[in-house]
Amino acid sequence: MSEKLERNEQPEQFEQLTDEEQREILEKYDPESNTRHLQGVMLKVVFFGLLAFSLFQLYTAIFQQFTAYIQRSIHLGFALSLIFLLFPAIKRGSKLKRNKIPFYDYILSILSVGVGLYWPIMYNDLVFRVGNVTPLDLIVGVLAILLVLEATRRAVGLPITIIASIFIIYMFFGRYFPGFLAHRGQELESVVQLMFFTTDGILGTPLSVSATFIFVFLLFGAFLVKTGVGQYFNDLAVAFAGHLIGGPAKVAIFSSALQGTISGSSVANVVTSGSYTIPMMKKLGYKKEFAGGVEAAASTGGQIMPPIMGAAAFLMVEFIGGIKYWDIAKAAAIPALLYFTGIWIMTHFEAKRVGLRGLSKEEMPNRKEVLKKIYLLLPIVGIILFLLTGVPTMRAALYGILLTILVSAFNKETRLGFKDIIEALVDGARTALAVAAATAAAGIIVGVVVKTGLGLSLANGLVSASGGNILLTLFLTMIAAIVLGMGSPTTANYVITSTIAAPAIITLLMLDLPEGAAVPMAVALSAHLFVFYFGIIADITPPVALAAFAASGVSGGDPIKTGVVSAKLAISAFIIPYMFVLSPELLMIDTTIPQLIWVLITAISGMISIGAGMIGYWYRDVKWYERILAVIAGLLLIYPEGLSDIIGLVMFITLFAIQYFTRDKSHDKKKAVPAI
Repeated sequence: MSEKLERNEQPEQFEQLTDEEQREILEKYDPESNTRHLQGVMLKVVFFGLLAFSLFQLYTAIFQQFTAYIQRSIHLGFALSLIFLLFPAIKRGSKLKRNKIPFYDYILSILSVGVGLYWPIMYNDLVFRVGNVTPLDLIVGVLAILLVLEATRRAVGLPITIIASIFIIYMFFGRYFPGFLAHRGQELESVVQLMFFTTDGILGTPLSVSATFIFVFLLFGAFLVKTGVGQYFNDLAVAFAGHLIGGPAKVAIFSSALQGTISGSSVANVVTSGSYTIPMMKKLGYKKEFAGGVEAAASTGGQIMPPIMGAAAFLMVEFIGGIKYWDIAKAAAIPALLYFTGIWIMTHFEAKRVGLRGLSKEEMPNRKEVLKKIYLLLPIVGIILFLLTGVPTMRAALYGILLTILVSAFNKETRLGFKDIIEALVDGARTALAVAAATAAAGIIVGVVVKTGLGLSLANGLVSASGGNILLTLFLTMIAAIVLGMGSPTTANYVITSTIAAPAIITLLMLDLPEGAAVPMAVALSAHLFVFYFGIIADITPPVALAAFAASGVSGGDPIKTGVVSAKLAISAFIIPYMFVLSPELLMIDTTIPQLIWVLITAISGMISIGAGMIGYWYRDVKWYERILAVIAGLLLIYPEGLSDIIGLVMFITLFAIQYFTRDKSHDKKKAVPAI
């Protein structure tokens, strides 16, 4: 029996995961979801604590923020105190023991409240004697550092905690390090003052962004989820892509791209949308690893999908300086389009290769009924318009929340009542806890880098190690970002790599400019987006590919094989960052409309060519030497430069013609090449 008939006529039957099964997978692969399930009085205490956290953030966003120290320290106090009540110290063990709050966590939570209130209470005194650390200051500062490290370990994971701890040790014992890493070292008072009594440490820029932009956008996402927009993304994707060849895989791509606008977590995206799309793919005939790989690759791309990207994109506004969030979202548009186009093309070729159909008419939802709820997307469209018209980023998020509430009222099923609004506020605050911990820990790293001059030393060392070669510098930076990203959240990863590696890239890109010239936006943005992208792609890069592992938990496939498949499907993500660094036209910077159209045509043609080469099928099986030529043609087309475009286009047209006019010769397919 042919592979086509075997897959289409004898599909396995799979049902969508239950909420309990989804929660178990999330808790296994996503540290942010591995919380206690509280009951009784403490459930109410945490509930009202989260609600108070959101109300504080909304109040300061609507009316006026407090001074930097007060705003950030209160934000930190809320996050730390709630983390110690919600996240157990040990993740393993019986559920009964994990769900019970031990006495020491009550103590840690109370101490966190004290640390958070220290600046508001002692503000005048601290400002008056700036630079003078009293014994009480020293105790509070040490507590703040230790509490941040422990809270980060619980809510974010061990890797970023270890990295932050190493940086602190480096700050103390710098004189013992070799070569360019050496510095004079710091005393305890100096370290504590930097970390908690300046805005260069824990209370620095990363936490500032968490306490402003990020929190309000997380609230916006929580309100959208309450309207049922997450399920609507799935319904909309099925209505428009389900009938296509290999439809469920394309549904996964379409749905995950939309889900990315409200979810900053690759793992959460995989589990929520994957519990719906992966069983559909398996039922149609896709192998377990391929089904999981498609969902993992698509869900990971959600963080690079404008208009609402991952939390690190908001940090980029502050780290680059002189740039608006809309500039970042606009610059990321074409790379995101190419990323999802690449996955779409490869799933299409794979479906054609093994003969997989789309959903039947009976399996498809009524498109007219689905379109009746299209109004649920109005808040996202509104955010785009707000940002496009110059509305401040945080104000745009507030308007988005208000618009979500108004839009939900169009239909009784989606209408947000008082209870729904309260729950959205609580859910948003819960999501923000891990972000606050990660940004506080990232602040420790930034503080050490600034105080010791490590950033400049490492940037110079990176340039020296690469011999001043931009491609080798980019490659070394990519490896560093991927390795760091295997255990660190994107936010912390971006802070580290943008502080250490991005300056090296900027230095090399500035070599042709006059000495002392200002850094052009194209140079700064391309360097920062480069490290941002590879920090995200770490989620699907073996051996530690958390998004792929979560997808394997849903599909039942092998985790490593699923990771390999997802990395192959996302091959464009490993190529495109190099392209936009070398040629910023892909970021729509200083580009005319005709140039932009040409860049899109050649880049998408390049993704088609690379997809055919990676899968081994186009209009027929692609021979081994054609696969090599197809990948080369694709790379030449993606790189937006005149001569490479012409050569690539000639190769692309030639390969296309050969495939098209010889397609009937392979109608009775020989043995198919192994699926990726």
